[in-house]
Amino acid sequence: MAGSMPRSAPPVKVRTILRGAALAGAAAAVGVWSSTRRGRDLDERLFKAANGRLGADADRMFQGVTELGSLYASGAAAIALAAAGRRREASRAIAAAGTTWLLGQGLKKAFERPRPYEADEEGTRRMIGKPLGASWPSSHAAVIGAFVGVAGRELAVSRSARAGLSALAATVAASRTYLGVHFPSDGVGGFLLGRAVATLWPRGRGVTPDRGR
Repeated sequence: MAGSMPRSAPPVKVRTILRGAALAGAAAAVGVWSSTRRGRDLDERLFKAANGRLGADADRMFQGVTELGSLYASGAAAIALAAAGRRREASRAIAAAGTTWLLGQGLKKAFERPRPYEADEEGTRRMIGKPLGASWPSSHAAVIGAFVGVAGRELAVSRSARAGLSALAATVAASRTYLGVHFPSDGVGGFLLGRAVATLWPRGRGVTPDRGR
């Protein structure tokens, strides 16, 4: 019909909820699948291929970045943002990270998956101290994913900067396997969980829903 308006896309808010739910569902699916015999077998093979196999430079790199996924690191980043005059953005990002950490602790108790060095001590090259709690999901991967996701959105950084932050979170997730304290599915599940929380976390006043930048 002449002069008719083109059909509008679904509301962004609904798309955001669906995307967040899909990410959360994918995280849960990884946890459930990797608990099956076939999933565990693949997880163990991938772990053995990735655990400390790239030499001294990679060892130092992964040891240097892995604690960026700790709740302490998110707290320090939030303090730095607040000191730079971005208190609202800092408070929203650290709240998302803290909520994600609590959610991850609950999931650890639900899955009770042993760490790689508990499942096969002799076959694991553990290069850092023993973390507390069960293995799935990786809290470090989840916490940094939630923090950088919310912080990047609230600060309205560019698409390329947000991609860089996501890559940093993925590197932290990979470091946990490389250093011998998580199976690959732990990092993938944690990364997806953090992304889900960041996607669903309420936006601050004046922050437009994600449409890509």
